[in-house]
Amino acid sequence: MAAAAAAAFGALGALQASRARLVPAWCRRLGLGLGLPGSVTSMRAGPAMWAQRWAPAAGGAVLKRGYSSEVNAENELRVRYLEEENRGADLKERVKMHSSEVGPFVSKIRAVVNDIANLPVPTIAAIDGLALGGGLELALACDIRVAASCAKMGLVETKLAIIPGAGGTQRLPRAIGMSLAKELIFSARVLDGQEAKAIGLISHVLEQNKEGDAAYRKALDLAREFLPQGPVAMRVAKLAINQGMEVDLVTGLAIEEACYAQTIPTKDRLEGLLAFKEKRPPRYKGE
Repeated sequence: MAAAAAAAFGALGALQASRARLVPAWCRRLGLGLGLPGSVTSMRAGPAMWAQRWAPAAGGAVLKRGYSSEVNAENELRVRYLEEENRGADLKERVKMHSSEVGPFVSKIRAVVNDIANLPVPTIAAIDGLALGGGLELALACDIRVAASCAKMGLVETKLAIIPGAGGTQRLPRAIGMSLAKELIFSARVLDGQEAKAIGLISHVLEQNKEGDAAYRKALDLAREFLPQGPVAMRVAKLAINQGMEVDLVTGLAIEEACYAQTIPTKDRLEGLLAFKEKRPPRYKGE
């Protein structure tokens, strides 16, 4: 599993196993290759920037030491991206790691995954290959997951006498329910796309195509559906849903009310009403 993220309010980040590509507001591919070959900057994109390094390794690719999550500018989000396969942690590197290094190492991975989860824009995980361990935890941090039927995914850490450390024990139960999440983590079971769809782990399952990017193409289709909507509305809708799921219904409704209030004074709301009256597509500016 590899990583990418959105570059503007209402933009979509596509997270694709075997190939990680950014899906920005204009839905075009930005580049391939290792070593963080490209970046995109978009104004009014949110309060945080995240970046990470990857490197090929035997048995897959892994996040290498060196992560960042910082504010680049108050209204700018920069996303760096790459293409590589990630089957989870590089176990050869872990063997060489001193026990005192493990905790801080995992904490940095957890921080990066949390940054993805907290992005103020919709994110999509497109799984066309393997998403095991940390790869699935990265996908679980995204808003929507789609996968090819041949994809393989699972939280397999208990096979190594450890547990998921980048949010898997918390996000998997929230996605599929506590009992089933416990079963999958206790057994270290690996699911294919059809099995993942059956339990609600992913939203869509696709037959793989010759290019090996069926899930990525589906992510693009979803992105094109999302992109015409009001950017501010997309941001606060995500906030209302995410925060509301952590509290009781009464509190959740209060969160919804507060989030709705943020859309009332916007120029986009007036533009939406005017466009409806004039029977034309709205021209939203995120204001």
